[in-house]
Amino acid sequence: MTHVTFSHGSKNRLTHHDLDRFAGNTLLDRLGRVVCGVGLLPRKELFEAWEVARRTRRHCRGGRVVDVAGGHGLLAHIMLLLDHASSDALVVDPSPPASASRLSEALITEWPWLDGRVRVIADDIRKVPLGKGEVIVSSHACGALTDHVIDAAIKASAPVAVLPCCHDLETCDVGPLQGWLDGPLAIDAMRALRLSAAGFTVRTQTIPATITPKNRLLIAFPNLPG
Repeated sequence: MTHVTFSHGSKNRLTHHDLDRFAGNTLLDRLGRVVCGVGLLPRKELFEAWEVARRTRRHCRGGRVVDVAGGHGLLAHIMLLLDHASSDALVVDPSPPASASRLSEALITEWPWLDGRVRVIADDIRKVPLGKGEVIVSSHACGALTDHVIDAAIKASAPVAVLPCCHDLETCDVGPLQGWLDGPLAIDAMRALRLSAAGFTVRTQTIPATITPKNRLLIAFPNLPG
């Protein structure tokens, strides 16, 4: 019998056929069963959101979650599940999928206390007023969107976590580093340096490359006064 590997980086949708992969009692298992039941999301989206959220929550507790380019809002919901001290979450996406409500309703059925805690707005993050009480996150913020997220965090003095992708060497800042580093790494290094220069403590991490090769996670939070 041929053994089929269950790749966490697959773009195939999770469906009821995958339910036995999430038979345990962990939070990830419960999330997996909900996502399988809805049948909307690629496998990699679940594991990306989970890895980003749990690493972010080690450094950024509480606050209103702002999930930029959040799509179905899975990351926002997981951020709330991992820290009940967060009041609510805002999913900011210029074109949120119409099916996002189906996932939210399924998650609320599993965790009723989430009801009314996640709101979706169709807008550009540059137009959304933010403040110190936010925790800004974005999983696979494409190209210059990562820089817009970082700009918003610096302006608001708010914690931020981004998983960049689709690095654009023409529009993103490579600084003086491209002679030593490849372009995408130079761009992300400059982003980390910009946050540090703005008075943030920076944590550079990775999520498993088996989920995505674009796996650099940049977490930063404002330095405490004094």
